[in-house]
Amino acid sequence: MGTNLKIWMQQFRAPFLLLAIVLVLIGVAYAVKYPSAQGFNYTYAILLLIGVISAHSSVNLFNEYSDFHTKIDFNTKRNPFSGGSGMLTEGHTTPKAVLTAAITTLLIGLAIGIYFIFVSHPILIVFIALGAFATVFYTNFLAKIMLGEFFAGLTLGTFVVLGTYVAMTATPDMPWADTIPKEVWLISIAPGILTALLLFLNEFPDAQADKQGGRLHLVIKLGLKTSGYVYALGILATYAVIVILPLSGISSYWLLIALLTLPIALKATMTAIKSGDKFEQIVPAMGQNVLVVLITDLLIAVSVFIA
Repeated sequence: MGTNLKIWMQQFRAPFLLLAIVLVLIGVAYAVKYPSAQGFNYTYAILLLIGVISAHSSVNLFNEYSDFHTKIDFNTKRNPFSGGSGMLTEGHTTPKAVLTAAITTLLIGLAIGIYFIFVSHPILIVFIALGAFATVFYTNFLAKIMLGEFFAGLTLGTFVVLGTYVAMTATPDMPWADTIPKEVWLISIAPGILTALLLFLNEFPDAQADKQGGRLHLVIKLGLKTSGYVYALGILATYAVIVILPLSGISSYWLLIALLTLPIALKATMTAIKSGDKFEQIVPAMGQNVLVVLITDLLIAVSVFIA
């Protein structure tokens, strides 16, 4: 039993699910800052956490299922951040079991999302529909037309923050224009970019295998050298949002605590630019990137709670 649990935790890529938790936390923090008339609902918060974790798990499972059949995961040099979990390629799980788990977690996420469409606000239809589309078609479609990174950032970044806030605070009769405050709209840009960058940098060591497997993502199209500079621009844009919002009076100056991750981000950026083609150096940078994404998102949430 313990062995099976360990295998499936690896199959689900459990450590990466921390991203879903910190994104929901940002939305919850804003639900505390801009509360609904009915007050904070702890049951809603738990349901949203389950729903987003399920959706994220589904993406990971569909991706692994596809990469097994296209042989991508047989040609990658696996590391803690990319190249697949190894559970399918090593025979610890079966394609049928992984596909079943992918569909099941997708349905759980959809069921919770549909519930909130009725109890909170129909604007969630937009977030949920695009999220489901990205979950199912990311690997076999979006990652082949250079839209995988964009949809990952949009649906597993920006939309999680916005959707969580709406689900926690809105009512069905609320005008659409009143469902999301300007601050929440604008701050959601940063987690969206960070999620896209998480995927983007993780594509560096797998670019050749991905190309052989039929993918055409941005790293393949741009090449590793140019992609390093694109990563740098993404980092710059993220911290620009974090600085500009307090300076313009939209957010509290507490948001600036999210700048604490800047030194780690700069280190990862320099590696991406100078050594994006060197496996031994880019893998540590990928780890630094994971820390930047998770800690920056967490600090954004903490800043809102403090403010």
